[in-house]
Amino acid sequence: MHARRDFRDVSGRKGRPGGTRWLRAFAVLPLLASVLAACGGDEGSGRPTLNWYNFPDDSGALQKAADRCSQASGGRYRISYNKLPRAADGQRQQLVRRLAAEDDSLDILGLDVTWAAEFAEARWIREWTGAAKQQAVEGTLRVPLQTSTWKGKLYAVPYNTNTQLLWYRKDLVPTPPRTWAEMLDMAGALARQGKPHFVEIQGAQYEGLTVWFNTLINSAGGSILNASATEPSLGPPAVRAAGIMRDLAKSPAADPSLPNQMEDQNRLAMESGTAAFELNYPFVYPSMKANNPELFKNFRWAPYPRVDPNRPARPTIGGIDLAVSAYSRHPDLAFDAALCLRNRENQLTAALEGGLPPTLRALYDEPAFMKEYPFSREVLAALEAASVRPITPVYQNVSIAVSHTLSPPAGIKPESSVNTIREQIDDALRSEGVIP
Repeated sequence: MHARRDFRDVSGRKGRPGGTRWLRAFAVLPLLASVLAACGGDEGSGRPTLNWYNFPDDSGALQKAADRCSQASGGRYRISYNKLPRAADGQRQQLVRRLAAEDDSLDILGLDVTWAAEFAEARWIREWTGAAKQQAVEGTLRVPLQTSTWKGKLYAVPYNTNTQLLWYRKDLVPTPPRTWAEMLDMAGALARQGKPHFVEIQGAQYEGLTVWFNTLINSAGGSILNASATEPSLGPPAVRAAGIMRDLAKSPAADPSLPNQMEDQNRLAMESGTAAFELNYPFVYPSMKANNPELFKNFRWAPYPRVDPNRPARPTIGGIDLAVSAYSRHPDLAFDAALCLRNRENQLTAALEGGLPPTLRALYDEPAFMKEYPFSREVLAALEAASVRPITPVYQNVSIAVSHTLSPPAGIKPESSVNTIREQIDDALRSEGVIP
C-alpha cells in the first residue's frame, strides 16, 4: 500500500495504524476456523501444500503465479494462494494473531514493506541465507531490498514495489513544476484565472499522511529516525517538511476535502476536472484513460516535486515483501517457492495484469513493460532515488505519532508539531514488545 495502495489497495493502506483492542479481546474461534480452512490439500498424497498468504488480487496475476510455480516444482509442492483481508490493518492483524499462536499452516507471507522488522524481531519469520539469499538479492533494486532487511540480515524478498509521480494536466500546465514552491505558485496563478487548480494529495489521518511527511523530510535531506533506528532524527528538515504541508493546506491549491482525502479520492477529483495536479501512484493512469478519455488526452506525468531545486526528490516506496514463516513445516520448499513467485515471468505478469511495479531491475527494459508503462523511466528513476519508511519494529506507533500530529494539515504548527512527533516517537522506541 500505503501510499499504500502501492498499487493494490486504494486506501493507501496503506488506513494502517491500528489499536490494541483486538489483543485484549483475543478471539480463539475465528483463529481456529481460519487454521482449519487452510489445512487441506495434498499432504496425504505426499505432496506438501504451501500456504501463501497475500493481499487479495482481483486481476488473477497472483493465482497464475501460484499455479505456474506449483507446476514448475515437478510435484515437490503445491502452492495455495490464500487471500488476506483487503484493508492493511486486517492483513497485519490476521498474520500477527496466527503467528503469535505458532500456527504451522502458514508458509509464505506477503508482508507490507513496513512489517519485516517487527516480524523479524518477534522471530516470526526466517532469515534468508546462502544460495536463497543470493538469488533473492541478485538483480533486485537496492531500495526495495532495504525494506526486507533488519539489523543487517535479510528476512524477506521484495515481490513488488510502488512509488508516486506528479500527474498534471498539460492543457493547464505546459511545463510541469520541478519544486513544491513552483507547483504552489502555478496553482495560485490558475486559481486567479478561475481555472482548475487543486493539488490532490493524501491529507487524511492515516498512513498516506505519514508517507507524505516521510517523502518531504527525506527530500529535504533528513529522516524521521537516525540510521540505527534508535532515536528520532527529524530536525530542520522535518520542520521544513511540516511547513510545506501547512503551506499547501492554507493555499488556494488545497482541495476543500484535503483533511479527508486518500489516494482514490485524489484520483476521482482529478478525473472530475477540478484539479491541475495530483501526487499519486501509477494506477491513476489506466483509470483516467478508462473514465475520462477526453481529459486523458492532456494527462501527463513528471518526477515528484523537489523540496530544494538542487536536491532530487525522494518519494517513499510501497510494495510487498515475501517472507517464510518461522513455523512452516516445509521451510526449504517455502524459500524455493517464494523465489519462484517473484521470478521474472511472474513479476512481469503482476505488472501487466495487476498493476504492480516490479522489483527486478531488468524488467524496466522489457518492451512489454515499457509499452504498458509509458512512464516506466520516471518510475525507475524515482525508485532508484526513493526513501523508505522508518525501519523499526515499532513502526505502527511511529506512523500513528506522525499522522495524528499532522492532521489536519491546515492546523500544523511546524516547530511545535515536530516537537510533539519527536516526543511520541521517543516514547515508542523505548517501549517493549510487539506493537499490536
